[in-house]
Amino acid sequence: MSFLPTGTVYGVLLNFRAELEALAPQMSQPPYKAAPKAPVLYVKTANTWSPHGCAVTVPAGVPAIEVGATVAMVIGADGDVEGFVPMNDLSIPHASFFRPPVKYKCVDGFLGIGPAMRDAQEVADPAEFRLEVRINGALRQSVDFSQLVRNASQLLADVTEFMTLAHGDVLMLGCDAGRPLARPGDRIEVAAPGFETLSNTLVGEGA
Repeated sequence: MSFLPTGTVYGVLLNFRAELEALAPQMSQPPYKAAPKAPVLYVKTANTWSPHGCAVTVPAGVPAIEVGATVAMVIGADGDVEGFVPMNDLSIPHASFFRPPVKYKCVDGFLGIGPAMRDAQEVADPAEFRLEVRINGALRQSVDFSQLVRNASQLLADVTEFMTLAHGDVLMLGCDAGRPLARPGDRIEVAAPGFETLSNTLVGEGA
């Protein structure tokens, strides 16, 4: 049976250096006038969850969607990390990074979830994770988790300073800059050494 979360799934913005650097000029302008001091979180609601192998429907009138390949931490009973799972945090392209609009991020089916959780005891250092995104078999993005602003342990510590994560909650490590676009009919694969490959196919609404 495919892995599915039993708690809340949280995404994290601006946790890759390249994305943070690209948006730095905007952060100095109103209304914020500075980079965020704490992790910027959003929720991927349960309606977005698409198990490995499922088709994901692209809404009518949307020509392409953004692929957000990442790895997520699965929270254990003691608030520690029980395991890791690859995810594909899909969204309709949009300009707002400070307050991600629900209508772009929480579309039905817009979170591909890896087929299996990798036990945390098997992972020496999450900074060694390397993801490859392939669309229709062609390599479109490589993601290096040594480039995180907050590594996995620091991210977890900073988040739990202001909120409690329950057993079964899931916290993504973030999505890197340069996220590729995919279109109806495309097959997206997110692969990484030590993980089972996550695959979903996009279909157009009404197809």
